[in-house]
Amino acid sequence: MLHEKSCGAIVYRKSHGNTQILLIKHVNSGHWSFPKGHIEEGETETETARREIMEETAIDVIIDPTFRETVTYCPKKDTLKVVVYFLARAKNVNFKPQKSEIAEIKWVDICYAVKILSYENDRAIVAKARSAIKEFI
Repeated sequence: MLHEKSCGAIVYRKSHGNTQILLIKHVNSGHWSFPKGHIEEGETETETARREIMEETAIDVIIDPTFRETVTYCPKKDTLKVVVYFLARAKNVNFKPQKSEIAEIKWVDICYAVKILSYENDRAIVAKARSAIKEFI
């Protein structure tokens, strides 16, 4: 069985007293999720997450390494994928999608995100992130 590992983050910002998170829609699958990507040789998990967020969205972030959640699934037969998610505060809010991978990007209220996200695993991580954001701010 092949093993893959990716890292990403739940990117958030405060807007008019509300917490919003960044969601991306993937070109190939059409699914809504969070920015993430494969680890490159020599990178740490947080370095990968930060690089992937910048590549996919043009948003620079401050990563909270104390929030670390993993999701494991099989994207195709004989492949096990682990995705590590962190919490990340956006340093800038204007995004630019990486056209080859990202169909759409949007900021949404954290409470509304669960209605948009494609996967139950992602919805569960948002609930954990929501609690952690209150502590991190």
